[in-house]
Amino acid sequence: MKYGFITLHKNTYPISLQCQVLGVSRQAYYHYIKVTANKQKTTKHQEMLEWIKELALKTDFTYGSRRMTRALNTLSYGVSRHKVIKLMREAGISVRRKKKYKVTTDSKHQNPVFPNVLQREFSVSKIDQAYVPDITYIHTREGWLYLAVVIDLCSRKVIGWSTHKRMTSNLVCEALKMALWRRRPEPGLIHHSYRGSQYASNAFRKLLKDNKIIGSMSRKGNCWDNAVAESFFGSLKQERVQWYDYRTR
Repeated sequence: MKYGFITLHKNTYPISLQCQVLGVSRQAYYHYIKVTANKQKTTKHQEMLEWIKELALKTDFTYGSRRMTRALNTLSYGVSRHKVIKLMREAGISVRRKKKYKVTTDSKHQNPVFPNVLQREFSVSKIDQAYVPDITYIHTREGWLYLAVVIDLCSRKVIGWSTHKRMTSNLVCEALKMALWRRRPEPGLIHHSYRGSQYASNAFRKLLKDNKIIGSMSRKGNCWDNAVAESFFGSLKQERVQWYDYRTR
């Protein structure tokens, strides 16, 4: 508190001395402290509400309470998830629900398959030790657009991708070629995919052999064996596909 040229700190001087210098009663002093604290609390509360509204708009209402909590903590607002849930309700913010989508995996083929070398060991200590790919589809007004990606298990980054109007072996070959061109991995890299015909094709198997890559495939009908790629596409669909109307591929 300031009085003339004197600055008083409640932790430095006794309350009685501060009240005497300022010429106010104890009741008036504590009332001032309470009002100031309430103003600061109200201001911080309003700031967090505004941030939540802005973050919701910029993320197309895809941020739930967990990610919203991390975002506010990054902005130096030390709040719990329970508090964020209350703030989101007060701001009228709700997350868009995920839509169901069909499975595009075609594992009914006569091509040979690789054994499951990875065995759900998704925690990799170094980059370029194991890649996981997957294919999904995106609806456009021109028709389906198929997207193939390759993810590095260590960094969890998409390091290769390819798109085409048809789901062919060339689609997955081009995605892997991009990853190899960008990362230049050492021989012995594990490439773990599901049992789709594209990944079991002669062209793709030759690509793995030419680059000394170890092929690995999930067990039949077990999506958990390729959970990292499945999770990525789940987020992609929720945030950038389901709520958009793409005119062209």
